[in-house]
Amino acid sequence: MSTTRLPADSLALQRLYAWELDTPNRVTLRQPMGGGVVKDFTWKEVADQARRMAAHLKTLGLEQGWEPGARVAILSKNCAWWLMSDLAIWMAGYVSVPLYPTLAADTIHQILSHSESKLLFVGKLDGWEGMRPGVPLGLPCISYPVSPEDAQDAYDHWDAICAETPPLKGKPTRGADELATIIYTSGTTGAPKGVMHSFGNFAWAIGSGLKRIPLTESDRMLSYLPLAHVVERALVEHGWLHTGMTVYFAESLDTFAADLQRARPTVFFSVPRLWTKFQQGVQAKVPQPKLERLLKLPIIGKLVRRKILKALGLDECKFAAGGAAPMPVALLKWYRALGLPINEGYGMTENLALSHITVPGQDQIGSVGPAYDGVQVRLDPITGELQMKSQALMLGYYKQPELTAETLTADGWLHTGDKAEISDKGALAGCVRITGRVKDLFKTSKGKYVSPAPIEDRLSTHPAIEACAVTGANFAQPVGIAMLSPEAAARDRGALEQELAAHLEKVNARLDPHEQLECLIVTATPWTVDNGLITPTFKVRRNRVDEVYGPRLENWIGQRRKVIWAD
Repeated sequence: MSTTRLPADSLALQRLYAWELDTPNRVTLRQPMGGGVVKDFTWKEVADQARRMAAHLKTLGLEQGWEPGARVAILSKNCAWWLMSDLAIWMAGYVSVPLYPTLAADTIHQILSHSESKLLFVGKLDGWEGMRPGVPLGLPCISYPVSPEDAQDAYDHWDAICAETPPLKGKPTRGADELATIIYTSGTTGAPKGVMHSFGNFAWAIGSGLKRIPLTESDRMLSYLPLAHVVERALVEHGWLHTGMTVYFAESLDTFAADLQRARPTVFFSVPRLWTKFQQGVQAKVPQPKLERLLKLPIIGKLVRRKILKALGLDECKFAAGGAAPMPVALLKWYRALGLPINEGYGMTENLALSHITVPGQDQIGSVGPAYDGVQVRLDPITGELQMKSQALMLGYYKQPELTAETLTADGWLHTGDKAEISDKGALAGCVRITGRVKDLFKTSKGKYVSPAPIEDRLSTHPAIEACAVTGANFAQPVGIAMLSPEAAARDRGALEQELAAHLEKVNARLDPHEQLECLIVTATPWTVDNGLITPTFKVRRNRVDEVYGPRLENWIGQRRKVIWAD
């Protein structure tokens, strides 16, 4: 595979210096401070604060003997200081280690210890009290203006440091081959792994990605999915540095609807779970049969579409995308009928989320589109696994060379772990359809293999179901386990049970006999990061679902009912 030489001005710090010079007074970050107050940052202010913090980090490093490329961690929800911390870490010559702002104390301790982080930025957090025991004793910490009060009291404060530290002079840069960050995976398959990415990886990924995703200086994005996640990091942080767009931050879950109205994003990315929640919110006000009738009326339909999108804060959205988990086809068609086609993307931490995405304006529903420019793909002839190669591939797993060797083939291709098909038909030519995980397949007692992902896609189309998993290894038939949405959990159980039984019958009618679900086990208990049933990016942890519900499966199946309440 040929290697594209990257222009120096495409790297992250060089992009910052360009905006600092060319548009110093243009507002680029908009940070809510609570109570309706929003603090704006111009490019000049962003660069100035990053330079001051970088100077402080360099001084600390000299005093404490940090090695070149020492790791500095960030534990915070998304905010302006998160991005400025990352820039300061890079400017000072160090490597950033982002942590999800929802992690348990044990995982925080594991990552900070494994990465040998020398300092931790403690930022905007909801559960700091439970997280604090995970910070190793003696680790220096710096708080933000939006940090929990006890963190601001206990640690050196960002504003105080910037007030007393002169800004770093000149334009310190980092080479394309230098390590920029270690992104720890969300851990769907076990303990988090530290994925190493260089400055060149990011520059190449955003250069290729912008050929498919129309981001420009005039665009607006709302940053709310964790910046510790690869998609937000690549699309929002590096999209921002590359294009100079304006980034708005969400204040809280409670204000999210208002945050969307404030930002009116022109480009919006979300996970299937949130797209489903938006849909459920609309359907609660306008039942689906009525909505379908209204949308068929020429003039009224246009008004209804506009009104719904405006209520969602997406009336100015020119490019919408989904990813991190499969998007149900029915959900994609629902948004398309509203006039908001969602482009489905596919990628991994290991390839900077840059693998595939559907082409705007083309009907490629049911696939994740063709590969981005410069991405090579192939299928393993035996397992059907999708393998890919690009200039955005990780440098490897931090301190885990054996695992790196398992994940990359001898000739340098990434094992994605996903089974796939590549179409050769019409508008779908070259498009990839993910058909399941190579290791998620399980065998029933009849000796038949079941791929859970396509069945889960169909189950999740019912508005009452917020998340689901299909399991049942070594049983005669697979079973479905469904977590209800909060609205559905409050409904009358009798009526809901009838609806779910009819839905199950409809799903089973489209499955092969060995795939048909024996029953649907329903729970109103939320699946959360805290109880380990989902990852910080809302992916279901199958092994944890099996741990929690597996011991009771035999008893439930023995009840010979179609819908069974787990609670």
